[in-house]
Amino acid sequence: MSDDGLPDVDGILGEVGFDPETSVLTRRQAEVLVYRERGIAQADIAEELGTSRANVSSVEASARENVAKAKETVAFAETLDAPVRVTVEAGTDLYDVPNRVYSACDDAGVKVTRTAPELMKLVGDAAGDAVQGRQVRTDITVAVTGSGQVTVRRS
Repeated sequence: MSDDGLPDVDGILGEVGFDPETSVLTRRQAEVLVYRERGIAQADIAEELGTSRANVSSVEASARENVAKAKETVAFAETLDAPVRVTVEAGTDLYDVPNRVYSACDDAGVKVTRTAPELMKLVGDAAGDAVQGRQVRTDITVAVTGSGQVTVRRS
């Protein structure tokens, strides 16, 4: 923290290896996310950056959208490359998903590194509103990489 109570943005960006040339985020978006992830109010960020709170809000929204797109792109690429892909149809009970995934992994000789409850939580969390309660509402694809990493995408 600096004397004004704000985090050292340059130091943090350096520590995490931020490079605006290779990132989906602009430098300004990265700066705003550093501040926001450390609980700094948009009004205080605006004052520090010499801009309006509305501009900070817009930059933050764009940054979060870019991060979400990047995560979706990574999940898509991992799903394409994964030796195991299980389509879980709408109407499926979430409790049935682990056995389907384990069975497909057994057939492919891939070891899943998650327990059934962990897998259900991962699928439920990653699928967002595609899963409500125990019910899959929208088709999803659960993919497992050769190293056992699980990704979830809407089909």
